[in-house]
Amino acid sequence: MRPAAMPRLFIHAINVHQGGGAVLLSDLLRAIPSEVVAFVQIDTRMCVEFDVPKSISIERVEPTLFSRLAAERRLVIMVKSSDCVFCFGNLPPLFKLRSDVTVFLQNRYLVDPEASLSELPFKSRIRIWVERAWLRLRRFNASRYIVQTESMKRLALTRLGRPVSCVPFVPASVLNQVCGQNEQQFDFIYVASGEPHKNHEALINAWGVLADQGLFPSLALTLALELSPELCAHVAHVAASKGLRIQNLGLLPHDRLLEMYRASGALIYPSSFESFGLPLIEAQQAGLSVLAPELDYVRDVIDPDETFDPRSPISIARAVRRHIEERKPPLEPRCAETLLAHVMAGDVL
Repeated sequence: MRPAAMPRLFIHAINVHQGGGAVLLSDLLRAIPSEVVAFVQIDTRMCVEFDVPKSISIERVEPTLFSRLAAERRLVIMVKSSDCVFCFGNLPPLFKLRSDVTVFLQNRYLVDPEASLSELPFKSRIRIWVERAWLRLRRFNASRYIVQTESMKRLALTRLGRPVSCVPFVPASVLNQVCGQNEQQFDFIYVASGEPHKNHEALINAWGVLADQGLFPSLALTLALELSPELCAHVAHVAASKGLRIQNLGLLPHDRLLEMYRASGALIYPSSFESFGLPLIEAQQAGLSVLAPELDYVRDVIDPDETFDPRSPISIARAVRRHIEERKPPLEPRCAETLLAHVMAGDVL
C-alpha cells in the first residue's frame, strides 16, 4: 500500500516584515522540514537572512491593496483539500479555501474591546478598524486560531467563537541564548517600539521623578528614529533638560539585542497591554531582573521581580527605587576588635 503523500504547506504572511513578528517568521521558515513542499507569500520588505531550500517557493508581495488581493486569489487557485495553510499575520484568508487553515493571532488590538485606539495615528486606527472588520466577517474561513498567552486565548474565544490553542512560540535564539552578564552598560533597558500603548511617556516621567529624588539610573531604549521621530525628540529633550541618563540605541538586530540584555542590569517594561510581551521572556532567559506592570499579560509569561501601575510615573519610580535599594550589597558584619580599632582611630565606619 502506497504511503499517503505529505501535505503541501502554504504560509501566508503578507503583512509581517518587522519587529517580533519578523523574528518569529524567520524562525518558522527555518523550521520547515526539507522534505515538505512549501509555498510562502511574504511582504517585499521582509528580510530573509538565510539560504532557502529548493523545496520552498517564495512569492514576494508588494504592500499595496492590488498585490495583496492578488495574493489572496493565488491561495484560492493553488490550495487543494489535502494542503495545510498557515496564515501568519492575524487575519484569516479573505476567501474560503478548500483546505485546513490555521491563523496565528498576535495583535491584541483586534480582539480586545477595551483596547483604546484614540492615541494611535489616524492611519493606524483606519488599518485596525479594517482588520477588526476582516477578522469578524471572515473568522469562519479559519479552522482554528493560535495565540501565545492564556489572556489572548480568553479574548479570542469570546470574540471569534472558533477553536483557539495557546502556543507560546518564541525564537530559537531566545531559547538557546547563554545566560550571563557582559560588562554592564545600563542599569535598565526597555525594548519596545514607539506605539502609544508602549507607554514611554510615563517611563520618562518616572525617570524625572527619580531625578527629583537625586537618583539617576541609566536607561537604554530601542526606538527607531525613522518610525517615531517625535517621541525620540521628546525623550532627548527631557533627558537633556533634566540631566537624565537615557540613551536611545535605535532599532537593533535581534542578535545585537540579546547582547544588550546581557549588558543591562534589569528590564523595565511599562507597556499597558501586549498580546505576548516577548522581551519579558528574552530578559528572563538572559538572567535579568524584570520590573513590569501588575497586569495579566505579564503574569501569563513570567513572575516579575517588581510590579507597578503603568499609568503612574510615581508607581514606576517607586518600583525602580525598590529594585535599586535591593541591589545594595548586604551589610558586612564586623567583629568587636574591628569596631574598637575604628573607635580608637576616630574613623567613621
